[in-house]
Amino acid sequence: MRKIAILGSTGSIGTQALDVISSHPDLFEAYALTANNNVNLLIEQARHFQPEMVVIANEQHYDALKRGLSDLPIKVYAGSQALCDIVEDTNIDIVLASMVGFAGLRPTISAIKAKKAIALANKETLVVAGDLITRLCKQYAVPLLPVDSEHSAIFQCLEPGNPIEKILLTASGGPFRRFNHEELRKASPSQALSHPTWQMGAKITIDSASMMNKGFEVIEAHWLFDVPAEKIEVVVHPQSVIHSMVQFQDGAVKAQLGTPDMRLPIQYALSYPRRQPNNYSRLDFPSLQQLTFEKPDMVRFRCLQLAFDALAEGGNMACIMNAANEIANRAFIDNKIPFLRIAKIIEETMNKIDKAYDCSLDTYLDTDRRSRAYAEQLVEKS
Repeated sequence: MRKIAILGSTGSIGTQALDVISSHPDLFEAYALTANNNVNLLIEQARHFQPEMVVIANEQHYDALKRGLSDLPIKVYAGSQALCDIVEDTNIDIVLASMVGFAGLRPTISAIKAKKAIALANKETLVVAGDLITRLCKQYAVPLLPVDSEHSAIFQCLEPGNPIEKILLTASGGPFRRFNHEELRKASPSQALSHPTWQMGAKITIDSASMMNKGFEVIEAHWLFDVPAEKIEVVVHPQSVIHSMVQFQDGAVKAQLGTPDMRLPIQYALSYPRRQPNNYSRLDFPSLQQLTFEKPDMVRFRCLQLAFDALAEGGNMACIMNAANEIANRAFIDNKIPFLRIAKIIEETMNKIDKAYDCSLDTYLDTDRRSRAYAEQLVEKS
């Protein structure tokens, strides 16, 4: 029985992780659940799974959470520090880091220092502070298990002792794959939120539409697998059947295939190194008919190029990029800026904020604060 702490249990990854746990009650226990604002769903989850503890990051919802669970012996906490504190509980075996955005960084660091296995679904943790996170994982001998479908695929394709020649990171292309410049200029949030193959939360779905999400995954792949940017190739694969591939030095290419169902990589991370049975849908190869591939257009989808640029620059540049993206992403959802303005705000912020190298956590926190403030100014001027 593995006791799981889910950071972000009310989000897309968190709810699917709870579905995995429900399917394997003899293997997994939802020991701690957390949410940012969705107190009603957190109460519902807690009443169903009976965890040892719950945390609501937004302290304004503490009283509602406390009342909603007053008849149960569940410990109730609130605030960002509580997220860091609960992952240190000695009973926890695995921390599923599935909070959205920069907010997931500090709790993940606390979990690493507490020597918990990390099932990482929070892209921004490695994007913002990949150097720091990987160093800490080595220092504390903590496994970092990828949950993203693409990185899980790469992880499953690796062969110990056989060096990687190239990572082929697949991308669906998102809802705007065939849009021209004029169509992108007029693109609406509702269009961006209609992803053709994956069901995800709003933030990551918008990132997929801009291809910033794939840029994040390039940076993640660099840190997870110690592969330089020039050995990471993005390939658009609209069917989302091949989740990613690894090319070895003899030219052989290994691919991991599966249905576009995030429960598969979640289950693999939670049960690693074993594979557990489930009743999820299987690939029906005769019905696939064709698998297609194409190069991404980094002119129309400028965010992907910005991610490669940030990785090449190093230091705090990816932190700057991520902060600006979070602000621009939210502004687009709120109809404050047009779609093409997202990349422009990110690029302007990357050009403005001071660079730093050999970064500490405090450096990243300060960079994030200053970058957000500048990006907010750009949104207001739009």
